[in-house]
Amino acid sequence: MPKKTEPKDTQSTPPEQVQQIRISDIHPFKNHPFKVVDDALMQETVDSIMQFGVLNPTIIRPDPGGGYEMVAGHRRLHASGLAGKDTIPAIVRNLTDDEAVILLVDTNLQRENISPMERAQAYKMKMEALKHQGQRTDLTSTQVGRKLETAEIIAQQTGESKNQVRRFVRLTELVPELQTMVDKNELAFNPAVEISYLSKDEQKGVLDAMAYSQNTPSLSQAQRLKKLSREGKCTQDAMYKVMSEEKKDELDRVTLKSDTLRKYFPKNYTPQQMEQVIIKLLDQWQKKRQRQNER
Repeated sequence: MPKKTEPKDTQSTPPEQVQQIRISDIHPFKNHPFKVVDDALMQETVDSIMQFGVLNPTIIRPDPGGGYEMVAGHRRLHASGLAGKDTIPAIVRNLTDDEAVILLVDTNLQRENISPMERAQAYKMKMEALKHQGQRTDLTSTQVGRKLETAEIIAQQTGESKNQVRRFVRLTELVPELQTMVDKNELAFNPAVEISYLSKDEQKGVLDAMAYSQNTPSLSQAQRLKKLSREGKCTQDAMYKVMSEEKKDELDRVTLKSDTLRKYFPKNYTPQQMEQVIIKLLDQWQKKRQRQNER
């Protein structure tokens, strides 16, 4: 008689319970990089919560010091408070610091409106958390080896190249004033990466040089500043000299001041009408030159 086999335990892990947690008992995740801004999108979230409530529960973890720490849902928490709610639906999950960081970063990177510095700080936080978790490193045990491996993991999960992940992380080495300029699109990404290799004092000198020249560095200028820094020659005078140079695109650009043009046109002409006349005259001039060359 064949031996009976015990039926396999097909019971899955019970689903996590959603609880209503008092908003006053929840505080933000320490040093999280994602800004919670009262903008138009926030108002849309507030309006939605007032009408339908919070549809997706937040994820929080118990705080040994009391209350809970928000992990995923800072915007929903803020919007719920603005909507006059006392509680918010939440899943209470026991997470280590590194697990909490990874979840925080992964849930926020799905948003579309992530600023460059938010992404940079998030990549850095996740990179450090992955290293703490003991992820496999390269054959070497050097810090560089570990960075390369964690950058590759993040690259695979985000669709970035691992070099681009490392370049974003480099931005966290900028002084706060330059980080703000990156987020405001006042300092281009590639020059900012090059400047991040300068010392903090040198970076402050670059800020002075930018103010002096009323200019931001091109990639070529930033690379020369980086080279000067490595050679120990990045003095304030040297930075002024580099930043005062005319950029190639400026040398190739022709700029006509409005005051110069206005004296040739009726006062009621719009800039568009002025442009149309200029193009028409240039076309006539070009045709005249072509006829002269054909003679």
